Amino acid sequence: MSDATDYSRALVEGPWRHELVPANGSRFHVATAGPARTHGDRRPLVVLLHGFPQFWWTWRHQLTGLADAGIRVAAMDLRGTGASDKPPSGYDVPTRTRDVAGVVRSLGHEQAVVVGCGTGGILAWAMAALQPGITAGVAALSAPHPLRLHVPPRRLLTPAAKRLLTLAQIPSLPERRLVDGRGVDAVLSAGGGTPLPEEDLARYRDVLRIPFAAHSAVEAVRWLTRTSVRPDGRHYLAALRRPIEVPVLQVHGSVDAFWRPGNADVDGAALARRFRFETVDGAGHLLPEQAPEQVNALLTEWLAPMMSLPAA
Repeated sequence: MSDATDYSRALVEGPWRHELVPANGSRFHVATAGPARTHGDRRPLVVLLHGFPQFWWTWRHQLTGLADAGIRVAAMDLRGTGASDKPPSGYDVPTRTRDVAGVVRSLGHEQAVVVGCGTGGILAWAMAALQPGITAGVAALSAPHPLRLHVPPRRLLTPAAKRLLTLAQIPSLPERRLVDGRGVDAVLSAGGGTPLPEEDLARYRDVLRIPFAAHSAVEAVRWLTRTSVRPDGRHYLAALRRPIEVPVLQVHGSVDAFWRPGNADVDGAALARRFRFETVDGAGHLLPEQAPEQVNALLTEWLAPMMSLPAA
């Protein structure tokens, strides 16, 4: 097998539509599903943000489940991943929130409910702080509020999570491990819960071989771990302390091997005035794939008031 894969391998066929849209000076791939927007329809779009080291396809079950409930939904390849552009810079959270906001506007919407898992969940939290005008709600799966990452000595992080964050700081090594597949297997197998099938792991390995995808993915993690010592990071942390006015749903798997369950909801509950916390029994870190039916039911019920839809 070649060490490189063409970006088209990220365009997995299914009951969704692939679109390439401009935003924030780059081109982004989204997989969209659900009813087309009609004139006068002001319901927010639902945007799904993947974690590390994944791409939009992690949300395949939610694309179909939410679309079946009459919700317009878009799963996005974040900057540097899948079929989106892979510029040499811009992997900080503030820039990536501008990417998401631009994609929402390019898809013809004024607002979006932002749903993220893992590092995508951290980005979803940040949307409420940095892009409040476009953010109608936040659902964070397997992702405590980002301020928890910066409370010494990071008690929420398990030893497995700390090892992965430490490895990301080593130049070139994590990129090589992602490209040869070992890093993909290590991360996706370490999160607890039911292991992903081999064919799913193989797809993630394949897409990480797209040129520059591995480096881009690791750069985003590096920025998160160096936030407190960077000027842009300090501004970002200050913004995160603002109260969150929009509805927030935080969901964790009971056997998530990256986050300890204790105090996972502390900052979210303190900052969000309309806050809901849920635990999915028996699920690990990869909630959209390990517990798709439970995640779809939780999201559909929680989204119903914002979408003027009957609850499931």
